[in-house]
Amino acid sequence: MRSRLFSLFALAALLIVAGCERSDVSPFTIEGDEPGYRRGKDLIKQGRNQEALSEFQKVIDKRGLNNAAESHLEVGLLYQYHIKDPISAIYHYRKYRELKPNSQQADLVRQRIDAATRDFARSLLVQTDSLDKLDSDDLAKRLQRENDKLKADLAAARANRPVPVAAADEETPAAEPAPVAAPNRGAYAITDNSSPVVRAAVDIEPEPTPEPVAQPRPPVAQPARPTASTTVTRPSATTTRPTTTTTRPTTGSYRRHTISKGDTLYSLAQKYYGNRSRWRDIYAANRDVMKSEGDLRIGMEVKIPQ
Repeated sequence: MRSRLFSLFALAALLIVAGCERSDVSPFTIEGDEPGYRRGKDLIKQGRNQEALSEFQKVIDKRGLNNAAESHLEVGLLYQYHIKDPISAIYHYRKYRELKPNSQQADLVRQRIDAATRDFARSLLVQTDSLDKLDSDDLAKRLQRENDKLKADLAAARANRPVPVAAADEETPAAEPAPVAAPNRGAYAITDNSSPVVRAAVDIEPEPTPEPVAQPRPPVAQPARPTASTTVTRPSATTTRPTTTTTRPTTGSYRRHTISKGDTLYSLAQKYYGNRSRWRDIYAANRDVMKSEGDLRIGMEVKIPQ
């Protein structure tokens, strides 16, 4: 009986020691104490919003999508009010509500989602000049496509893979290249997929036929006069053909843009193409100087594909 009690006591002691040795320490520190999060907040106070966005995104990449609620909220605010990208803002707002549904700011974030949705609808109105063409179902589907695209972009960025082509871009068929015109007599045609057709016509005159040179008659010898030698110089019939110079338009040309405060790939695509979804073209053309899609610095020069 005494040995049984001793065994039970020893087992209880082992359980107590094991419980004391359990560690409740999270593998991550509190998000507000993350160095990247603090740097992002300081950069916002300095008005360096693009750099702040990059810092918050690094925190999300480090901690994971489901362990960085406050960084999602800060990124959403930057996208909505400074970068003017409501679709990206909606995505990060939803992640915040998913991770902290009962927080004090949950209702405020829901209102921001509604405001960002209205901002997106107004941007469609500016682009299409008629919001009546879009019913509620079409708008919901487009929002869902944009949301799915953003998720894929973030996943590709974390895996260091090339960003997939957006579905919205796939819906628009690429313009077929103009056929190369066969050269006709006296005309040349040059076509290029990215440039208008350039034609240069040159009228080639027929070669002039040289007229026969009259041969002089030999002089008549006279006994009292010495014979005079006559030298006849034949004119050389030289025909100069007109040269035709055809200038081929330069392909793959770029415009240059110097990054200023508030510039993003989305705003550059809207400025130069009138289509935010073409930001990938700019990013692809500048992969040699950009480490990520948010790696834009004031004073940096980027190439804008034609």
